[in-house]
Amino acid sequence: MSAAQELTPVATDVPRGGVLGAAQALMDRVNDLMALLSSLAIGVAGLVLTWEVAGRYFLAIPSDWQDELSAFLLIGATFASAAWTQARRGHVGIDALAHVLPARLNHARRIFADGFACLFCAYFALKCLHLLLEAVEDGQTSSSAWGPPLWIPYSCMTVGMALLALQLGLQVLMLLGGRRAEAVG
Repeated sequence: MSAAQELTPVATDVPRGGVLGAAQALMDRVNDLMALLSSLAIGVAGLVLTWEVAGRYFLAIPSDWQDELSAFLLIGATFASAAWTQARRGHVGIDALAHVLPARLNHARRIFADGFACLFCAYFALKCLHLLLEAVEDGQTSSSAWGPPLWIPYSCMTVGMALLALQLGLQVLMLLGGRRAEAVG
């Protein structure tokens, strides 16, 4: 097993066979691309902020765009990598109940929690889509002197939340699909 595989284990309740497995394989490719783009965005944000510090304090160059660009990059990275993180069950979770509940009840709890999270993320993605369409239609920009268009962060939020809802949906379908023994772990 490679070091990268050891650092990024895949959750046991992610579908691997059949139609759900094919859908998950496609999601894995998309998630890997989004994780790569997120990593690059974080690196670029770091470089931009380093340049801001060096330019402002050592070269006395005024800056007004670096903070906003870094915020846009970090927003994009956060939302774009959310589904990749979910596929590995890397989001903050409380496992206290998993250790005290019987397996069947814990399985039902996971279906409920993932289903609710899926619905919430889908609703959030829909609201982000409304913001995105409004920003495009009205030509909205930020209120800074630089004034970048707001469709940029709104599109990152929309795509990221939609991908997270899809990932959660696949995991719920896997849990509902009778593979309880694998999912309960």
